[in-house]
Amino acid sequence: MQNVYLVAVQTPGREDWQTKDHLTELTDLASDAGLAVAGSFTQKRGSPHPRTYIGTGKVEEIREVLQEDDMVIFDDELSPSQQGHLSEQLDAPVLDRTQLILDIFARRAQTKEGKIQVELAQLNYLLPRLRGKGEALSRLGGGIGTRGPGETKLETDQRHIRRRITELNDELEQIRQARQIRRGSRERFGVPTVALVGYTNSGKSTLLSALTGEPTHIADQLFATLDPTIRRWEVQDNLLVFLTDTVGFIRKLPHTLVAAFRATLEEVLYADLLLHVVDASHPQMDAQQRAVKEVLADIGASQPQIHVYNKVDVLEDSLVLEPSSEERVEVSALTGHQLDLLESKVYQFFTKNNTVREYFFSFQDMGELPMLREHGRILKETFTPEGVQLTAEVGPAMAQRFQPFENGQDRSRRQSEIGRNP
Repeated sequence: MQNVYLVAVQTPGREDWQTKDHLTELTDLASDAGLAVAGSFTQKRGSPHPRTYIGTGKVEEIREVLQEDDMVIFDDELSPSQQGHLSEQLDAPVLDRTQLILDIFARRAQTKEGKIQVELAQLNYLLPRLRGKGEALSRLGGGIGTRGPGETKLETDQRHIRRRITELNDELEQIRQARQIRRGSRERFGVPTVALVGYTNSGKSTLLSALTGEPTHIADQLFATLDPTIRRWEVQDNLLVFLTDTVGFIRKLPHTLVAAFRATLEEVLYADLLLHVVDASHPQMDAQQRAVKEVLADIGASQPQIHVYNKVDVLEDSLVLEPSSEERVEVSALTGHQLDLLESKVYQFFTKNNTVREYFFSFQDMGELPMLREHGRILKETFTPEGVQLTAEVGPAMAQRFQPFENGQDRSRRQSEIGRNP
């Protein structure tokens, strides 16, 4: 296992505990990438050094502890020139947080779509850093920062990379269009969609499985889910929704990654309701919530949300929340604590605009009834010699879908048609 040293710069406005928390998260990321953290360095500066990000004295301090094959990872994204100068002066591979996250995504990607998106993000990151053969990049060899579906020979010219980026964007556009078609099919049936969003490792996949009863990949690791998972969720009283699990967010999520995963994140944009899953046991719960809100704002997601404070089963004390107008509920996806309350809140959200309608279906229209039974709540049903008279509670989408059958509309026309076509 390769040793790595972590480096963070604490700029004005950032407290000591925040810097410490960032380094803790970077340690987790490094461990997920198969690295052994041998130590960490911090430096307080008014702003990062334009040439080496940290001061020359700190560069020398780090250089003195480095052994052969050690690596250095910075908590922020470095410019190509900073990365080059640091690698030269430290005589060691130097990576930044973005490269580390991209490497973990490369490890996690399983589907064709996931691999395409990771490769696209890696190439967009790599392109401005290619200068000739790139002596700084050549130190990385085939390890962290160059692994996975985005692995690219350093001598590859920029023109080839740009061509490959165009190819990948074209493939993602085809995937996006295919997903739009599937989404359109769901919308035609009037089934609402709920998307799970939240910080990485907040328990979204566990919650998806607990609510739907369907197994899904669950792991106590960062970015365990890269590809959207969609499951049918039967809520209360015949309310069916599609529940979508999405990639977890993180502080300083690389813009190249957000751009590459835009096709996947569209599932969030088109959802009717967001369940913002929060790890209530995490000491930096509030900071994680802010990071998620920033990413949601970045992709233009502004739908209504229910804040789901998960993992309350591991809290030693009761969760203390500031007064807020936000809809929220405390649950444990692992034990099932208050999942019924969450279901009630989702049910209330989707049924608050429900209306009771009167319908008539002639016998030739009976094929329409299964959809109404599945997506509406039948309150009264009467069979007549001509067909079926129904009273049903339906949502706006179903009300529009079955408007031709409402209040016996076109009943005389349907009867006359039956008479002409016995």
